[in-house]
Amino acid sequence: MPASPARAAAFEILLRIERESSYASELLHSPVCAGLSSRDHALVTELVLGVLRWRSRLDEEIAAASSQSLSKLDTEVLTALRLALYQLRCLDRIPKRAALNESVELVKRARKRSAAAFVNAVLRKLARKTESYYFGILETADLSLRSLASALAHPAWMIERWIEEYGPLVASRICEYDQLIPPTAIRLRAPSAEDDLKQEGVTVSPAQLLSSARVVITGEVAQTQAFRQGHVVIQDQASQLVAALVAPRGHKERDKGEATTPLSPRVRILDCCAAPGGKTLAMADRNPDASITAIELHPHRARLLKKLLRAAQVLGHIQVVVADAQRLPTSLPFDRVLADVPCSGTGTLARHPEIKWRLQPHDLQDLQARQSAILQSAVARVASGGRVVYSTCSLEREENEDVVAQALAQNNSFRVHDCRVELNRLKESGELVFSDVGSLTRGPYLRTIPGLHPCEGFFAAILQKI
Repeated sequence: MPASPARAAAFEILLRIERESSYASELLHSPVCAGLSSRDHALVTELVLGVLRWRSRLDEEIAAASSQSLSKLDTEVLTALRLALYQLRCLDRIPKRAALNESVELVKRARKRSAAAFVNAVLRKLARKTESYYFGILETADLSLRSLASALAHPAWMIERWIEEYGPLVASRICEYDQLIPPTAIRLRAPSAEDDLKQEGVTVSPAQLLSSARVVITGEVAQTQAFRQGHVVIQDQASQLVAALVAPRGHKERDKGEATTPLSPRVRILDCCAAPGGKTLAMADRNPDASITAIELHPHRARLLKKLLRAAQVLGHIQVVVADAQRLPTSLPFDRVLADVPCSGTGTLARHPEIKWRLQPHDLQDLQARQSAILQSAVARVASGGRVVYSTCSLEREENEDVVAQALAQNNSFRVHDCRVELNRLKESGELVFSDVGSLTRGPYLRTIPGLHPCEGFFAAILQKI
């Protein structure tokens, strides 16, 4: 029996992720999936992200059932085994025979026909078990490093860091969150957007963090007119919150942030690493009269950024510049600067699980060097009395507090402005609706934790020029 289009596409995407270090989120919206029905595309997404989330646990089972070590298996063979085993353990609506037979066919189709009998034998052995990975995931009793790494499919070195930084209970909550399908959060840009979505079959509920955010319950937002016309933006709530910290809606802080005055229409905002553009657009919506310069290193990402801003009808007062944020091509001073820097992404593993298996401890130092260079470039462009917001979607201290500490040590004209002041203002204005505002900070910094907060893991620091 030939492999179904959905399984064939999932197999190809998983192979490309292994061979080319590609990202699942990009491949799932690439020509690989062109022509698939919405139902098949949903299955491809489930298969790809599910295999990536549970890869180490899948490999443990495969290794126990295999007569050969995994290191000796061809990539095509191991990928087919993972794909079938994930269906056996996590998709109870998939017939075992279909999962098994189609994975054998995928191996044959990949010109590994000689391995078909081996794949068949291993999968039949694995199919005798009936355990489910999802059962009891939120009731993990053993919080030891080894238990969490095995049961919740995370690299041991990563969990060890989180246990040291946040404690074993919080580390387990992070791991648990990473293994579940995360909710899709959206930002409403037009008053009628929610009703428009409902008319197109998309139901949403109020979000727990921000009043302008919603969580999708049913339906495909990206297939709606409201989305295509830019009335709705898919954006995690933590990302929306970072944009809100850059400049409060229609307000400007005086010295020490004790009072507010209307924000000048001529305010200048710099977004150092702008693509894909969610925060750029959010800042433009909050300050429609501001002049915004959006910097993006990669030309193809800059084109996508322009496309988003054009669809949202805000491109007129936003200048998109292709340049390296480490060497900003402007000497103009800016009232607000956002340095949302490239990072490890460990706060987004539920949505980008391939990062777990790609990232290595030594990568953090390389990332830190680039992040520090970008922040140093950013602070040099801040006007007197202005601010820079430094942010990442990382849970790692090297990329967060340590980068800020380096910047302050090298530049004594800045001080840390407590994020709690801004969060309390957002709470008072009704924009922030989360009940436990204090839990959103760690010291003077914004710190959201997956599994504890209704969003991804983000860090933000506000640096005020004295």
